Amino acid sequence: MFDSQNKISSRDILLLTCIMGGVLFTFWHLAQGLNYNWDWSVIPDYIARYDSNSGDWRAGMLTQGLLVTLRLSLWSILLALVAGTIMGMWRVSPRPLLRMISSSYVGLVRNIPPLVLIFIFYFFLGDQIMQATGITELSYSLDDSTSPILTTLFGPVEQLPAFLSGVLTMALFEGAYITEIVRAGIESIDQEQWEASAALGFNRRNQLVHIILPQAFSRSLPPLAGQFISTIKDSSIVSVISIQELTFAGQELMSATYRTFEIWSLVIIMYFILTFPCSIGVRKLEIKMNSHNGTHH
Repeated sequence: MFDSQNKISSRDILLLTCIMGGVLFTFWHLAQGLNYNWDWSVIPDYIARYDSNSGDWRAGMLTQGLLVTLRLSLWSILLALVAGTIMGMWRVSPRPLLRMISSSYVGLVRNIPPLVLIFIFYFFLGDQIMQATGITELSYSLDDSTSPILTTLFGPVEQLPAFLSGVLTMALFEGAYITEIVRAGIESIDQEQWEASAALGFNRRNQLVHIILPQAFSRSLPPLAGQFISTIKDSSIVSVISIQELTFAGQELMSATYRTFEIWSLVIIMYFILTFPCSIGVRKLEIKMNSHNGTHH
Protein backbone atom coordinates (compact mmCIF):
# COMPACT_ATOMS: atom_id res chain seq x y z
CA MET A 1 0.00 0.00 0.00
CA PHE A 2 2.80 2.40 0.90
CA ASP A 3 4.60 1.88 -2.43
CA SER A 4 1.44 2.29 -4.49
CA GLN A 5 0.52 5.50 -2.70
CA ASN A 6 3.97 7.06 -3.19
CA LYS A 7 4.61 5.93 -6.76
CA ILE A 8 5.02 8.82 -9.20
CA SER A 9 2.60 8.51 -12.11
CA SER A 10 2.86 9.95 -15.61
CA ARG A 11 0.16 12.45 -14.64
CA ASP A 12 2.37 13.71 -11.81
CA ILE A 13 5.32 14.10 -14.19
CA LEU A 14 3.14 16.00 -16.67
CA LEU A 15 1.85 18.30 -13.93
CA LEU A 16 5.37 18.97 -12.63
CA THR A 17 6.59 19.71 -16.17
CA CYS A 18 3.76 22.18 -16.71
CA ILE A 19 4.49 23.94 -13.42
CA MET A 20 8.22 24.20 -14.17
CA GLY A 21 7.45 25.42 -17.68
CA GLY A 22 5.11 28.06 -16.30
CA VAL A 23 7.71 29.25 -13.79
CA LEU A 24 10.44 29.44 -16.44
CA PHE A 25 8.13 31.29 -18.84
CA THR A 26 7.22 33.77 -16.10
CA PHE A 27 10.87 34.48 -15.33
CA TRP A 28 11.68 34.81 -19.03
CA HIS A 29 8.77 37.20 -19.56
CA LEU A 30 9.83 39.31 -16.57
CA ALA A 31 13.42 39.40 -17.78
CA GLN A 32 12.30 40.57 -21.22
CA GLY A 33 10.01 43.21 -19.74
CA LEU A 34 12.69 44.57 -17.42
CA ASN A 35 15.24 44.73 -20.22
CA TYR A 36 17.85 43.58 -17.71
CA ASN A 37 21.38 42.83 -18.90
CA TRP A 38 22.31 39.58 -17.12
CA ASP A 39 25.98 39.06 -16.27
CA TRP A 40 26.94 35.97 -14.27
CA SER A 41 30.68 36.35 -14.92
CA VAL A 42 31.22 38.32 -11.70
CA ILE A 43 29.53 35.74 -9.48
CA PRO A 44 32.21 32.98 -9.18
CA ASP A 45 34.67 35.30 -7.41
CA TYR A 46 32.10 35.88 -4.66
CA ILE A 47 31.82 32.14 -4.08
CA ALA A 48 35.53 31.27 -4.14
CA ARG A 49 38.60 33.11 -5.38
CA TYR A 50 42.21 32.23 -5.95
CA ASP A 51 44.73 34.23 -3.91
CA SER A 52 47.83 34.58 -6.06
CA ASN A 53 49.92 35.84 -3.13
CA SER A 54 49.39 32.77 -0.93
CA GLY A 55 48.62 30.33 -3.73
CA ASP A 56 45.46 29.19 -1.94
CA TRP A 57 41.76 29.30 -2.68
CA ARG A 58 39.81 31.66 -0.43
CA ALA A 59 36.12 31.75 0.38
CA GLY A 60 34.33 34.52 -1.47
CA MET A 61 32.16 37.10 0.24
CA LEU A 62 28.92 35.16 -0.20
CA THR A 63 30.51 31.95 1.03
CA GLN A 64 31.83 33.77 4.09
CA GLY A 65 28.33 35.11 4.69
CA LEU A 66 26.95 31.59 4.35
CA LEU A 67 29.37 30.33 7.01
CA VAL A 68 28.38 33.16 9.37
CA THR A 69 24.71 32.31 8.83
CA LEU A 70 25.45 28.67 9.60
CA ARG A 71 27.34 29.53 12.81
CA LEU A 72 24.67 31.99 13.88
CA SER A 73 21.85 29.52 13.25
CA LEU A 74 23.54 26.59 14.99
CA TRP A 75 24.43 28.50 18.15
CA SER A 76 21.03 30.19 18.23
CA ILE A 77 19.07 26.96 17.90
CA LEU A 78 21.22 25.19 20.51
CA LEU A 79 20.62 27.94 23.08
CA ALA A 80 16.98 28.24 22.04
CA LEU A 81 16.51 24.48 22.48
CA VAL A 82 17.93 24.65 26.01
CA ALA A 83 15.82 27.69 26.93
CA GLY A 84 12.72 26.29 25.23
CA THR A 85 13.03 22.91 26.94
CA ILE A 86 13.38 24.48 30.38
CA MET A 87 10.54 26.92 29.80
CA GLY A 88 8.41 24.19 28.24
CA MET A 89 8.77 22.08 31.38
CA TRP A 90 7.97 25.12 33.49
CA ARG A 91 4.81 25.67 31.43
CA VAL A 92 3.40 22.37 32.70
CA SER A 93 4.92 22.63 36.17
CA PRO A 94 2.63 22.24 39.19
CA ARG A 95 4.33 25.33 40.68
CA PRO A 96 2.41 28.53 39.87
CA LEU A 97 5.54 30.72 39.96
CA LEU A 98 7.32 28.67 37.28
CA ARG A 99 4.20 28.66 35.11
CA MET A 100 3.89 32.43 35.48
CA ILE A 101 7.56 33.02 34.54
CA SER A 102 7.39 30.84 31.43
CA SER A 103 4.00 32.22 30.35
CA SER A 104 5.27 35.79 30.74
CA TYR A 105 8.40 34.97 28.72
CA VAL A 106 6.41 33.44 25.88
CA GLY A 107 3.78 36.17 25.87
CA LEU A 108 6.33 38.98 25.93
CA VAL A 109 8.72 37.66 23.30
CA ARG A 110 6.08 36.44 20.86
CA ASN A 111 4.30 39.80 20.87
CA ILE A 112 7.40 41.91 20.19
CA PRO A 113 8.56 42.21 16.55
CA PRO A 114 11.93 40.45 16.20
CA LEU A 115 13.52 43.53 14.65
CA VAL A 116 12.57 45.63 17.69
CA LEU A 117 13.81 42.85 19.98
CA ILE A 118 17.18 42.85 18.21
CA PHE A 119 17.57 46.62 18.58
CA ILE A 120 16.57 46.54 22.25
CA PHE A 121 18.91 43.68 23.08
CA TYR A 122 21.85 44.88 21.00
CA PHE A 123 21.85 48.56 21.98
CA PHE A 124 20.70 48.28 25.59
CA LEU A 125 21.30 44.80 27.00
CA GLY A 126 23.89 43.22 24.71
CA ASP A 127 26.51 45.90 25.23
CA GLN A 128 26.17 45.67 29.01
CA ILE A 129 26.43 41.87 28.97
CA MET A 130 29.47 41.91 26.68
CA GLN A 131 31.28 44.40 28.90
CA ALA A 132 30.30 42.68 32.16
CA THR A 133 31.57 39.30 30.91
CA GLY A 134 34.78 40.77 29.48
CA ILE A 135 33.99 39.64 25.94
CA THR A 136 34.46 43.13 24.53
CA GLU A 137 37.99 43.37 25.98
CA LEU A 138 38.73 39.84 24.78
CA SER A 139 37.83 40.75 21.21
CA TYR A 140 40.32 43.64 21.35
CA SER A 141 43.16 41.53 22.75
CA LEU A 142 42.94 38.66 20.27
CA ASP A 143 43.20 38.30 16.53
CA ASP A 144 42.25 35.53 14.10
CA SER A 145 45.81 34.15 13.90
CA THR A 146 46.12 33.65 17.67
CA SER A 147 42.71 32.11 18.22
CA PRO A 148 41.90 29.74 15.31
CA ILE A 149 39.46 27.65 17.37
CA LEU A 150 37.55 30.73 18.47
CA THR A 151 37.47 31.97 14.87
CA THR A 152 36.18 28.63 13.61
CA LEU A 153 33.39 28.50 16.18
CA PHE A 154 32.33 32.15 16.24
CA GLY A 155 33.91 33.87 13.25
CA PRO A 156 36.29 36.85 13.28
CA VAL A 157 37.10 37.85 16.85
CA GLU A 158 36.65 41.57 16.18
CA GLN A 159 32.99 40.81 15.42
CA LEU A 160 32.54 38.59 18.49
CA PRO A 161 30.45 41.02 20.61
CA ALA A 162 28.01 41.71 17.76
CA PHE A 163 27.87 38.01 16.86
CA LEU A 164 27.11 36.90 20.42
CA SER A 165 24.50 39.64 20.80
CA GLY A 166 22.83 38.35 17.65
CA VAL A 167 22.99 34.76 18.89
CA LEU A 168 21.47 35.63 22.27
CA THR A 169 18.70 37.67 20.67
CA MET A 170 17.86 34.93 18.17
CA ALA A 171 17.94 32.29 20.91
CA LEU A 172 15.63 34.39 23.07
CA PHE A 173 13.18 34.86 20.20
CA GLU A 174 13.20 31.29 18.85
CA GLY A 175 13.19 29.85 22.37
CA ALA A 176 9.70 31.24 22.96
CA TYR A 177 8.34 29.21 20.05
CA ILE A 178 10.25 26.10 21.08
CA THR A 179 8.73 26.52 24.55
CA GLU A 180 5.27 26.07 23.09
CA ILE A 181 6.40 23.13 20.96
CA VAL A 182 7.86 21.37 24.01
CA ARG A 183 4.78 22.17 26.08
CA ALA A 184 2.49 20.71 23.42
CA GLY A 185 4.72 17.63 23.15
CA ILE A 186 4.62 17.04 26.91
CA GLU A 187 0.85 17.52 27.06
CA SER A 188 0.38 15.02 24.23
CA ILE A 189 1.77 12.19 26.37
CA ASP A 190 -0.94 10.01 27.90
CA GLN A 191 -1.63 10.43 31.59
CA GLU A 192 -1.02 6.71 32.01
CA GLN A 193 2.68 7.31 31.29
CA TRP A 194 2.90 9.65 34.28
CA GLU A 195 0.98 7.25 36.50
CA ALA A 196 3.04 4.21 35.47
CA SER A 197 6.36 5.98 36.02
CA ALA A 198 5.15 7.31 39.39
CA ALA A 199 4.20 3.77 40.38
CA LEU A 200 7.78 2.70 39.61
CA GLY A 201 9.08 5.27 42.10
CA PHE A 202 10.15 8.04 39.70
CA ASN A 203 9.92 11.58 41.03
CA ARG A 204 8.67 14.32 38.69
CA ARG A 205 12.14 15.29 37.49
CA ASN A 206 13.05 11.71 36.57
CA GLN A 207 9.65 11.25 34.97
CA LEU A 208 10.31 14.19 32.67
CA VAL A 209 13.93 13.36 31.88
CA HIS A 210 13.65 9.58 31.36
CA ILE A 211 10.04 8.98 30.31
CA ILE A 212 8.14 12.04 29.12
CA LEU A 213 10.67 14.25 27.32
CA PRO A 214 12.08 11.53 25.00
CA GLN A 215 8.57 10.76 23.78
CA ALA A 216 7.65 14.44 23.61
CA PHE A 217 10.71 15.25 21.48
CA SER A 218 9.95 12.32 19.18
CA ARG A 219 6.45 13.66 18.58
CA SER A 220 7.71 17.23 18.26
CA LEU A 221 10.38 16.58 15.63
CA PRO A 222 8.44 18.06 12.67
CA PRO A 223 7.66 21.41 14.37
CA LEU A 224 11.18 21.52 15.86
CA ALA A 225 12.63 20.99 12.40
CA GLY A 226 10.40 23.73 11.08
CA GLN A 227 11.62 26.02 13.85
CA PHE A 228 15.25 25.25 13.02
CA ILE A 229 14.60 26.12 9.38
CA SER A 230 12.80 29.25 10.54
CA THR A 231 15.87 30.15 12.61
CA ILE A 232 18.07 29.97 9.52
CA LYS A 233 15.71 32.28 7.65
CA ASP A 234 15.21 34.61 10.62
CA SER A 235 18.98 35.00 10.95
CA SER A 236 18.84 37.46 8.05
CA ILE A 237 17.30 40.00 10.43
CA VAL A 238 20.57 40.45 12.33
CA SER A 239 22.09 42.06 9.24
CA VAL A 240 20.67 45.32 10.67
CA ILE A 241 23.33 45.24 13.40
CA SER A 242 26.09 44.71 10.81
CA ILE A 243 26.64 41.00 11.40
CA GLN A 244 28.13 39.93 8.09
CA GLU A 245 25.86 36.96 7.42
CA LEU A 246 24.49 35.95 4.01
CA THR A 247 21.86 38.67 3.61
CA PHE A 248 24.32 41.37 4.71
CA ALA A 249 26.87 40.08 2.19
CA GLY A 250 24.21 40.09 -0.53
CA GLN A 251 23.28 43.70 0.23
CA GLU A 252 26.91 44.81 0.18
CA LEU A 253 27.61 43.09 -3.14
CA MET A 254 24.42 44.40 -4.71
CA SER A 255 25.42 47.96 -3.78
CA ALA A 256 28.93 47.44 -5.15
CA THR A 257 28.12 45.59 -8.39
CA TYR A 258 24.48 46.49 -9.20
CA ARG A 259 24.02 42.83 -10.16
CA THR A 260 20.71 42.69 -8.28
CA PHE A 261 19.10 39.61 -9.77
CA GLU A 262 22.28 37.55 -10.01
CA ILE A 263 23.29 38.24 -6.39
CA TRP A 264 19.87 37.60 -4.87
CA SER A 265 19.28 34.51 -7.01
CA LEU A 266 22.49 33.04 -5.62
CA VAL A 267 21.53 34.08 -2.07
CA ILE A 268 18.21 32.25 -2.46
CA ILE A 269 20.01 29.13 -3.67
CA MET A 270 22.41 29.27 -0.71
CA TYR A 271 19.56 29.56 1.79
CA PHE A 272 17.87 26.60 0.08
CA ILE A 273 21.11 24.60 0.36
CA LEU A 274 21.03 25.21 4.12
CA THR A 275 17.36 24.50 4.75
CA PHE A 276 16.43 21.66 2.39
CA PRO A 277 18.88 19.05 3.77
CA CYS A 278 17.55 19.86 7.25
CA SER A 279 14.03 18.98 6.13
CA ILE A 280 15.18 15.71 4.55
CA GLY A 281 17.38 14.72 7.50
CA VAL A 282 14.75 15.35 10.14
CA ARG A 283 12.12 13.52 8.10
CA LYS A 284 14.36 10.44 7.96
CA LEU A 285 15.09 10.73 11.68
CA GLU A 286 11.38 10.99 12.41
CA ILE A 287 10.64 7.83 10.41
CA LYS A 288 13.47 5.99 12.15
CA MET A 289 12.31 7.04 15.62
CA ASN A 290 8.69 6.16 14.88
CA SER A 291 9.67 2.71 13.63
CA HIS A 292 11.90 2.24 16.70
CA ASN A 293 9.04 3.19 19.01
CA GLY A 294 6.72 0.89 17.10
CA THR A 295 8.98 -2.12 17.59
CA HIS A 296 9.04 -1.48 21.34
CA HIS A 297 5.26 -1.29 21.52
